[in-house]
Amino acid sequence: MAPTHVLRCCQRGLAWIPVIFIALVVCWSYYAYVVELCIFTIPSNGEKIIYMIFFHLSFVMFVWSYWKTIFTMPANPSKEFCLPKAEKERYEKEERPENQQEILWRAATSLPLYTRTGGGAIRYCDRCQVIKPDRCHHCSACDMCVLKMDHHCPWVNNCVGFSNYKFFILFLAYSLVYCLFIAATVLQYFIKFWTLCRRKSAENCPKNELPDTQAKFHVLFLFFVAAMFCISILSLFSYHLWLVGKNRSTIEAFRAPVFRTGSDKNGFSLGFRKNIAQVFGDQKKYWLLPLFTSQGDGLTFPTRLVSADPEQGTVTLNAAPNNSAADISVSPLSDSQNRLLSNDQHANSVEDHMADGTFKPAESEAVTMMAENEAVTISMESES
Repeated sequence: MAPTHVLRCCQRGLAWIPVIFIALVVCWSYYAYVVELCIFTIPSNGEKIIYMIFFHLSFVMFVWSYWKTIFTMPANPSKEFCLPKAEKERYEKEERPENQQEILWRAATSLPLYTRTGGGAIRYCDRCQVIKPDRCHHCSACDMCVLKMDHHCPWVNNCVGFSNYKFFILFLAYSLVYCLFIAATVLQYFIKFWTLCRRKSAENCPKNELPDTQAKFHVLFLFFVAAMFCISILSLFSYHLWLVGKNRSTIEAFRAPVFRTGSDKNGFSLGFRKNIAQVFGDQKKYWLLPLFTSQGDGLTFPTRLVSADPEQGTVTLNAAPNNSAADISVSPLSDSQNRLLSNDQHANSVEDHMADGTFKPAESEAVTMMAENEAVTISMESES
């Protein structure tokens, strides 16, 4: 037990290395830009002020969104998705998978579930011992089930999911702006240091314009680092913007969610505008701020399949695996369909349904024929 605990502590400590690396790079970039470039290199005071203002705006938003992404705890399934104690004990004692699935199907009747496994079974996490809500997955790194899990990001040492996905998108956006701003403003001084200051002649490198100090090394490396991060972040940011527009997670992009009617990669897509609102909210004034404005609770999600499928709109599951359990969402047999009823009861039931308008003509004719057949049977039995 003790070695395992120590190993977990070491793993948790090592997981912070990427975050510490990013923090050190950001601190160095702040020093290199503010001190070495703006204070010691740029000769114009007006240029210094403008650069410092926009740099600090991008720096604050970048650090704010990065902080929120790291320290926002992933959202987990609520207690209603846990099996009751009695059902849990029965589930653990059962050895046959089909019997375990029957227990899960009964427990899931009152839960808002639309997705299932590829084999049509209830998605259940044996590690967390909960029925997985839609778009929920278990993270092996965090050792927990995460609502609307997108992926586990080592650069933030956290799971990116429902609770912090907006923060992660803003972190990518502001880090891209941060790197682009640095690369754009440093470029001219990078060129001068790279070309003119390599020569020692006074006419090619005026002393009053660019002093020959250690600032040139910081400026050169600052441009290289900003350009490198800019390229890598741009591709990642573009990919996640595409995912937001399609209302998919990274997991769903590689493995389409499975609904009652089968797998559908666009099952949660509501249209571009509504997809954007799912992540950023309805109020556009908060879109660019690292404040939680995502719609929903992370447990249920609107899907285009619900409005198109009235059976799925009941928020109950309606199929059992391998025909081992009864159809859960099917209503009980009506009186007109119960063969144990007498002719009078059949007639009354048909009249009631016809009055309500719930029977189609074909259905009413079929029921009438059933009633007549049963009447003949009863009369024959009475004569005998």
